[in-house]
Amino acid sequence: MAASTPVRILDQRSAQERDRPFLPGAGKTWLLPFYDAFSRVAGVRALHERAVGLAGIAPDQAVVDVGCGTGNLSFAVLAAQPTARVTGLDPDGDALRRAARKARRRGVALTLVQGYADRLPAEDASLDHVVLSLALHHVDDGGRVAFARDALRALRPGGRVTVVDFGGPAATVEGAGHATHRHGHSLRRLTRVRSRVAHSPAVARDDGEGLVTLLADAGFGDAREVAHVDHRFGRVTFVQATRPSS
Repeated sequence: MAASTPVRILDQRSAQERDRPFLPGAGKTWLLPFYDAFSRVAGVRALHERAVGLAGIAPDQAVVDVGCGTGNLSFAVLAAQPTARVTGLDPDGDALRRAARKARRRGVALTLVQGYADRLPAEDASLDHVVLSLALHHVDDGGRVAFARDALRALRPGGRVTVVDFGGPAATVEGAGHATHRHGHSLRRLTRVRSRVAHSPAVARDDGEGLVTLLADAGFGDAREVAHVDHRFGRVTFVQATRPSS
């Protein structure tokens, strides 16, 4: 009988971080069971596939998916490059357990780490890619700065960070609600959550220029917006930066 595909969950949190607050991916803890259904309705998979294509991940490269939630971006990486060594990082243990169950069903190898964006689970200069999708707006200003600095530490020279997040004009609440009206009461609730997120001050500061500045100030070279998509919840921006060789 073939050996089972390795899927593991590690806890990187310190004792002091056990009660550290975080914003769940769905906005509310009780909405987690609906998160994947909502993501499908909202067309998030296409954003993940676009991010993976832009990242340019090669076979056997080491990748950390920051704010991985239930693992959808990690699975997009593995679909494109099955031999990539992917680690998903998220503070939400329930989301990580869902990601682990999904990985086992898919038969893919995946390491999941419970922890925070300001401390990546990697040795210095050991990663080829750091990827994030719709996660950085959940992090406060201090955590965002710490994330950028730690990503620089963890990436090898020439390694790349690819960030996907809200930026630019937001869609109206009415438009977002209409787009998912036919998909049921629970998804309408999730739409209102995401609409509030898209209009929040935290997201408003996440325009492409702000993300470029964040990465450039941390010491990345060639920080730039590489693409954007006008999504039903507003503009989604793709930003990349490379760790300098020296």
